[in-house]
Amino acid sequence: MADNHVTECIVHRLVKKQYERIAEVDLRSAPLVVNESVQRLTDHLTNLYGGRAGKGYGRFEDNENEYPTQKYLRQHIVERNTDFLSFSTQIMDHLKIEAAKEQFATGGYVLIAKISSDSSDYLLVAIVTEVVGSAITEDLNIVDSPHLDMTHLRVAGRIDLTAWMAGAERYISFLKGRSNIADYFKLFLGCNDILKPIEETRKLVAALEQFATNQNLECTTRDQFPESAYRYLTGLDINEPLSLETMSNHLWPDAPETLQQYLANEEIGLSDGFVPDRRAAKGLMNFEGKTVHWNLSFKRSGLRSGQVLYDRTRDTIILSGIPKHLHDELMEESRTDDK
Repeated sequence: MADNHVTECIVHRLVKKQYERIAEVDLRSAPLVVNESVQRLTDHLTNLYGGRAGKGYGRFEDNENEYPTQKYLRQHIVERNTDFLSFSTQIMDHLKIEAAKEQFATGGYVLIAKISSDSSDYLLVAIVTEVVGSAITEDLNIVDSPHLDMTHLRVAGRIDLTAWMAGAERYISFLKGRSNIADYFKLFLGCNDILKPIEETRKLVAALEQFATNQNLECTTRDQFPESAYRYLTGLDINEPLSLETMSNHLWPDAPETLQQYLANEEIGLSDGFVPDRRAAKGLMNFEGKTVHWNLSFKRSGLRSGQVLYDRTRDTIILSGIPKHLHDELMEESRTDDK
């Protein structure tokens, strides 16, 4: 896991009651001093966010008047016209407007942090709520003890600042959840998450294949896993969105969180809720390739059964178990070439 270095951080409060169309903000007057407590909290939120599978991915909308977060970010990061406090105040004002439009949205503490990790910089925005637990005092009395609810992170997003400035295709991620709450937060970020089913399905196929490889499964189980995934994907209704959580529970029932966390890896960038493309899903069953001289298609299980052998040193593919009619045709063709 990469080390996260918090460079700037602040916490504001969003005041909003469910079902009400009014939202307010309670703003902190200065950024936080980045100490061990701030780093620890941010690390925990980052790890919690990274392990969640139900994410959407996208880029900024072009209309900065309607979706101003990119404009505020550019003024702060690129043009350097605003400091971190001013930037955080600007986006809080925008968050207040979008939250007021969503009746199911609720308030909480809004953590805004700039993070450096390896060779990339990120902006993390997360809304954390408070819950009341119990504590025992030194004189053994039981008292209420308010604390941050870190187990139910529902509203958060992350912007890869390095990828954004480099002009990447996608650089925003956000928690999608199962309600309209994610929609208002997506609008606050100004994220365009238009999905391309073929591309998303291809990413899913590659991720499932790699997951199975990483598990060091026996050959039979290794073959059954992608076949089960193919049957699951093609068994969905034609326009039914894919839930990565539900699929993980079905394909890896003994430890579904293991598969969920693997698919949640932001390096894979797999969106939740896309409609699988059935043609692309065939990649779970078949391997296809072609050059100007040949087309080749075979079941992936053939690689593990030994009937299809790829020689890496000579970069050749060897097929065995040739049926008699194909053998006869090849023999006849080779005799023709010899003349």
